[in-house]
Amino acid sequence: MAILASPIVDRRGTESTLADGKRRRSLVVEWLEHPQASFYLVLAPTLLLLALGVMMVLSASSVYGFTSFGDAYYFVKRQIAFLVAGGIAAVLLARSKPKHLKVFGWILVLGAFTLQLLTFTSLGFSINGNTNWVQFGNSSFRSWFRIQPSELAKLAIVVWGADVMARKHKKLGEFRHLAIPFLPVSLVLISMVVIQGDLGTGLILGALVMLTLWYVGASWRVMFALVATVGAGVLALVATSPYRMSRIFGFLNQNSDTLGVNNQPMKAIFALASGGWWGLGLGASRQKWGGLVESHTDYVLAVIGEELGLVGTLSVFALFLILGYAGFRIAMRSDDRFTRYVAAGVTSWFMVQALLNIAVVFRMVPVLGVPLPLLSYGGSALLANLMALGVLLACARNEPAARAYARRVRRKRKSMVTTAGRS
Repeated sequence: MAILASPIVDRRGTESTLADGKRRRSLVVEWLEHPQASFYLVLAPTLLLLALGVMMVLSASSVYGFTSFGDAYYFVKRQIAFLVAGGIAAVLLARSKPKHLKVFGWILVLGAFTLQLLTFTSLGFSINGNTNWVQFGNSSFRSWFRIQPSELAKLAIVVWGADVMARKHKKLGEFRHLAIPFLPVSLVLISMVVIQGDLGTGLILGALVMLTLWYVGASWRVMFALVATVGAGVLALVATSPYRMSRIFGFLNQNSDTLGVNNQPMKAIFALASGGWWGLGLGASRQKWGGLVESHTDYVLAVIGEELGLVGTLSVFALFLILGYAGFRIAMRSDDRFTRYVAAGVTSWFMVQALLNIAVVFRMVPVLGVPLPLLSYGGSALLANLMALGVLLACARNEPAARAYARRVRRKRKSMVTTAGRS
């Protein structure tokens, strides 16, 4: 009897498991169909990445902060200050309407251009050979207000470019309308960044320009011509710079010059390898004790892998994938060209920069000096990232279903207030 009964039990158990699986899937689908799902799909991974970023900046920079400035909390305090400022800006932008974001885009372009010009004056400040900072204060003053204009230029190209392309969408079939004024203005901003010595950021800005043209429907002939031109320019910049060539040769021969150009990439791999599945524990990194100098900036992912292991590293990847899915979902659901282009541009910026940083840490490409969005230390980068996410949240609130849902909520609240007043 037991033998005869077992298939029935197995069949019932299988049917129950399948039913539970379908029920869970239906709940997920139902949640994703909620009018505000895109908003929370952006907000949730953003908050988790920011919390992890503050925690890892504290862990990775504590030794360097204490030995260099006598304060183990030196870097994390600055990061939190910019986090608060960026958070306020993100909330304001998230509540903005598209017409206000368009004005914001023009302000960004003018602001980024002006600040870029200031880097060529006495206010310009150099870090690691790149004069891409503006510092308000003398050299002996540890200025809290030091800004990197190239980070604002990324957001400027995305938002301002979206406005220009949306206004001219009926004429984009003609190259002169496609190119002017978007390409000349973008080229000026990128050229100033490259002249400052920051080729990595210049590549990201160039990628944003190319992706913007692709999103608005530029022909393959135009895209190929631009890629070939930009590629030739990058090759010329690399070939004429001994420092950049050393990075290329170091990448091609990763066992050479382990105390020079390959030192940081090798220490990053050591950190990732020593983390194992679950990591050494939060705060227990060994490489941050002087081995991995850029542990709190470009190589923060290596410290995450060392302290939180493969599980922590994959969790970071998952959060970025969710953020990317949410951003492109907003772009596809938007019925307004401007918000569609902005959402696609902001999402592309985060995905491209995150991918480049991860590739550098895993020694898949030469060192580019590109921070990991939301996680790496850097006030200007964090401020620009948060403003970009505020813009993306505003685009999520502008989805047709989200707008209809907001109207229903407002009518319901107004009705409740009216009923309460009568009673």
